[in-house]
Amino acid sequence: MTAVGTPGVEAGVGRTALLVAHARALEARRPDPLAVDPYAEHFVRAAPGCADWPRDPAQVAPGDPVWERLAGYFALRTRVLDTHLLDAARAGTRQVVLLGAGLDSRAHRLPWPPGTTVWELDRPDVLAFKQHVLDSLPAAAPRAERRTVAVDLTTHWSGALCRSGLDPDRPTAWLAEGLFLYLPAEAELRVATALDLLSAPGSTFAYEIKSAPESAAVRTHPVYTTARDRLGIDLLALFSPDPRPRTADRLTSLGWHTTTRSPFDHPTPRLPREIPHDAFDANRWITCRKASPPHRRGTSG
Repeated sequence: MTAVGTPGVEAGVGRTALLVAHARALEARRPDPLAVDPYAEHFVRAAPGCADWPRDPAQVAPGDPVWERLAGYFALRTRVLDTHLLDAARAGTRQVVLLGAGLDSRAHRLPWPPGTTVWELDRPDVLAFKQHVLDSLPAAAPRAERRTVAVDLTTHWSGALCRSGLDPDRPTAWLAEGLFLYLPAEAELRVATALDLLSAPGSTFAYEIKSAPESAAVRTHPVYTTARDRLGIDLLALFSPDPRPRTADRLTSLGWHTTTRSPFDHPTPRLPREIPHDAFDANRWITCRKASPPHRRGTSG
C-alpha cells in the first residue's frame, strides 16, 4: 500500500516519525517487547522510502547502531512514557494531549479508562498521512475518544486545542515526546508557558530534552552517522542548535513539581550502558505535576 500525500513524513523531521514507528514495529516482534504497537508497521509500509528497512529483529545484525541501539532507546522511551500517561489516567485524568504526535498510536493501543479523550497535535500533512493509513485498517478503532488538531507548535496553537474541546478547568496529561529536541529554545518555552495556562492543578507533563550540547566525539557516534548515511536522517542537523532553555525551572516557578531522569535510570538489556561518548548521555526525560493551590483557612467572625 502506498499512501498519498506522504511528503510530510518522507523528509526532515517528519521522517524521524517513521524512524520511531519502525523502532516500535521491530520491538513488537521481539519475544520480550517493552511495548507493543500493532499500528507502527502499517505506517512504515505506507511510506515508499522505507521499503528496505528490516521488518524483523532477526534481520538486524547484533550491535546495529540504528535498528538495535537507537531502536532500543525508542522502545524504552515508549514504555516509560506509556506508564507515565496511564498512571495519570489511573489517578483520574481524562484529558490527554500529545504535542507533536507524529505517528503515535496511543489513542488506539493503550487501555484508557472510559471517558478519556486524546488530542493529537501536529502539522496537517503528518496528520493527513496518519489518517490515510488508519482509514485503510478496518480494525483501527481508538480506545479513547481521539481528536486531531492540525497546528504549527512554533506558533499559536492553544486556541485551536480549546476549540476542539479541551477543558482547562480539568486536569490534563501532556506529552512532548521527541518534540523539544527540534524546536528553537524560545518555542520550547512558549509551549511550556501556554500549556501551563491550560492546566488545572493535578495536570501532568512529560517531555524529552538534551541537557547539554554534545561534544564532537558524541556527534560522531555511530547512532548518528549510521542514521545519516544509511537512512538519510541527519538527526544532528535536525536538532535545534540553540542553547536549551531552563524549561524545568520555568515550570517550577509556575507551581509544577519536576523530576529529571536519564534513560539509564531505567535499566534494561535493550539499552545497555555505553561509554565513553554515548549518544544518549545528554538525554533526559522530565516528568512534572502541577501542584494544587495552597489551602486557605477561613476566618471566623
